[in-house]
Amino acid sequence: MTAYAIAHLYPEGRPNAEVIDYIARIQSTLDPYDGRFLVHNAPVEVIEGTWPGAVVVVGFPSIGEARAWYASPAYQELVPLRARNMAGDVVLVEGVAPDYDPGATAAALRAEAPATPVA
Repeated sequence: MTAYAIAHLYPEGRPNAEVIDYIARIQSTLDPYDGRFLVHNAPVEVIEGTWPGAVVVVGFPSIGEARAWYASPAYQELVPLRARNMAGDVVLVEGVAPDYDPGATAAALRAEAPATPVA
């Protein structure tokens, strides 16, 4: 099942040399895990709430590849280049199966919910 690495980053000003080096080198860390950029610092259109900063989304064939990429020595060597220069949150998340049915999820949640007393 597809998995994603999602970063919500808070860059301050123009990227410095370390961030540019990070950007230049990151694809080589993704390639062994079939990772590919789906979103990379594109402008966001905030339609609810607030979203300061930038978003990055990288897709992987599975959560295993995503975890292996993040833990890899090649990527861990790059992490300080980003982390020293911009705060942010990074998460790994598994996607849903192609046949995912939100209606079935809602039905399961209803079945698990305690009965609401009738007033």
